[in-house]
Amino acid sequence: MPGNSGDIPSRAATPSPTDIGSIKVFSVPRPTPPMRSNRDMSRDFLDLSMQLESGRQLRAFSRFEAPIRVRVTGTPPATLLPDLTRVLHRLRSEAGIDIAQAGPGAANLTIQAVSRSEIRRHLPQAACFVVPNIDDISQYRRARMAGRTNWSTLTRRDKIAIFLPNDASPQEVRDCLHEELAQAIGPLNDLYRLPDSVFNDDNVHTVLTGFDMLILRAYYAPELRSGMSYNQVAERLPALLSRLNPAGDSRPSRAISSTPRAWIQAVQTALGPGASHGQRQRAAAQAVEIATAMGWTDHRRGFSHYAMGRIAQSTDPAAAQKHFAAADAYYRQSQATAPHRALTASQLAANAISQGRGDVALMLINPQIAVAERYENAALLATLMLLRAEALDLSGRSSEAKTVRLDSLGWARYGYGADWAVRAKMREVAALNPLKSF
Repeated sequence: MPGNSGDIPSRAATPSPTDIGSIKVFSVPRPTPPMRSNRDMSRDFLDLSMQLESGRQLRAFSRFEAPIRVRVTGTPPATLLPDLTRVLHRLRSEAGIDIAQAGPGAANLTIQAVSRSEIRRHLPQAACFVVPNIDDISQYRRARMAGRTNWSTLTRRDKIAIFLPNDASPQEVRDCLHEELAQAIGPLNDLYRLPDSVFNDDNVHTVLTGFDMLILRAYYAPELRSGMSYNQVAERLPALLSRLNPAGDSRPSRAISSTPRAWIQAVQTALGPGASHGQRQRAAAQAVEIATAMGWTDHRRGFSHYAMGRIAQSTDPAAAQKHFAAADAYYRQSQATAPHRALTASQLAANAISQGRGDVALMLINPQIAVAERYENAALLATLMLLRAEALDLSGRSSEAKTVRLDSLGWARYGYGADWAVRAKMREVAALNPLKSF
């Protein structure tokens, strides 16, 4: 992003369809509680809360001190208000935050739904973003020039605006809503070292997790207040976390190393917009090299191989599969990387189907469908179901395949949006099947 936009919390842009048809939605959330020690939670809280994504340190802790009242403006898509109602309920019940949709009185947090082109006119590489001290996107440039959108000067949050796309898929809008809302009211930083959080630019988690809710509960604990320094926050965290998360006191510390800026830049070049295929390939290879040199065996090593596999797919499918298999080997070492494994399984299963090995594909896919559903990733869930249908066809179970394919459509409409995008995904997956020709 140009200028100081590294200090603006935003979600990386991804292409999405427009229009929504009949869709399926998730019901009761099932977040997994964080399994960290409180010592590690304290480090994570400080790194998330007291610095920006650019690495700039914040001089003061800031949050809303008044009850948070949310209004929606612009032209919201049909799914935005139901998804907003759902996440606000979670923030009240799981994080204990006084947040609700605004009544007749004034709101202090505005969610404005505008076109993606309008968002990218202001931040070309963002799908959505959050800004302090304004409530309409038309105010952004003037406020930025005047320095009023600078997060590092805030000592208290009184007025925040979130800008979401109104012409993206329902899942992309919801994903933006969860991440930007969490950063509007809580930590502004993202950390690649977190395997179980939306505060991570790998975008594996699409909705707020149990870890995120504990972070936000601590963020609004009475022991803290706006204007505190780093040291003041750090002094209060041990007792605060013992009160909120007593189980964390008895867990051993398993803190992992910080993530070097070179690896972050390599991953962002490999998977972000604007780079050529050669640049992506070199960047992905650099991410693997750095992860190897660092001696990582955690999810970042797996994500490095996953990125390399994504880039190599079009030019060297065999090498891509080796990287996906390596990613899976690292991901399987932790329960916290279940959604990462599900993403990797979809790549491995697609390759098995292309080779006519329906039985192998089914072994890879079947355990991951429940994972995609638990973590509320409709796009991944639909893809896994479509892959399962092709694997069933290869196994001679055509009637069952037809039922699975039909069941996938509602999730595909939430995950991918317009009917044309759903049909395109169906054709893409069906084209993997060697028994079919197009």
